[in-house]
Amino acid sequence: MPRVKSNVTRLKRKKQIMKAARGAFGARSKLWKAAKENVERGWKYAYRDRKNKKRDFRRLWIVRINAAAHQNDMSYSVFMNGLKKAGIEVDRKILADLAVRDPAAFTVLADKARAALSAA
Repeated sequence: MPRVKSNVTRLKRKKQIMKAARGAFGARSKLWKAAKENVERGWKYAYRDRKNKKRDFRRLWIVRINAAAHQNDMSYSVFMNGLKKAGIEVDRKILADLAVRDPAAFTVLADKARAALSAA
């Protein structure tokens, strides 16, 4: 079996880790082992939190929609059910944006949802 020299590959990998460790405090940006542990932990958190970010934003949108729905004398679930029955397909991100920036448009949607519920 031929002998493998991995110097170029190893130094490239080390350079990548040390570059990612810049900005860390003390030895975590200078020493190899500390920097490697710090960067790998950071990457693990970044991977996890990319998933959590989606959950957090959906939760925020639902809270905003619920608050605006209550201003129109409806609960969140009744409002969403009314929109579904009215055939209005607007996602939660847009609904939350309307609730914050354009309450008049949200009121129109709430009225349509209420009308669809009373018709059904």
